[in-house]
Amino acid sequence: MLTFQRTTEHHAEQDDDPPSTAAGRPQSADAQELAALLQRVGLGDRDALRTLYTRCAPKLFGLALRILVRKDWAEDVLQESFVNIWRHAGDYRPHLAAPMTWMTTIVRNRALDCLRRQHAERVQESVPLDETHAEVLADHAPGPADLALAGQQARALAECLKRLDPKQREVISLAYLRDLSHSELAQALSLPLGTVKSWMRRGLDRLRECLGAP
Repeated sequence: MLTFQRTTEHHAEQDDDPPSTAAGRPQSADAQELAALLQRVGLGDRDALRTLYTRCAPKLFGLALRILVRKDWAEDVLQESFVNIWRHAGDYRPHLAAPMTWMTTIVRNRALDCLRRQHAERVQESVPLDETHAEVLADHAPGPADLALAGQQARALAECLKRLDPKQREVISLAYLRDLSHSELAQALSLPLGTVKSWMRRGLDRLRECLGAP
């Protein structure tokens, strides 16, 4: 069974990582190192998992704490998330998302699951959920991209993205996995806005067809 030492060191958030580069372009050195660690974790390397925990736990704990507010819940979610990372690191695909994006998606979904469990328990006991937590549940429902990254559809999504035209794949990856708007995409890729929108629309149509979405 995997266990992690709980220390007060990860209770303070670290600065965010540098912004990810465009799809198909070199990642930052830090992102490359994290991606390499995830690859080793996917092969069952426990030392790599410990290193990953040491480097990323502060930021991931901070995310969980912002959502859950309660320190004990955030601690539990952090532990659960790293067990999930251990089990699913082999599913991580660098061309779909930066390492921290992939891991924060797991933590966010775990934190929201925690809130839903707490809400269900309180409904059974006729105890209302704290107002702050209720607002978080209402405002942070995971979207399709989050579920695809963290769930069982990751392999199918990766395979369908491979079948897209490289230009379509790049704009979709940047838009949905790195949260860039159409205007930001056009600026980053030095392309007309209309071209970006056209590639996006055609790429999404092909993705829906490949994934069997209605």
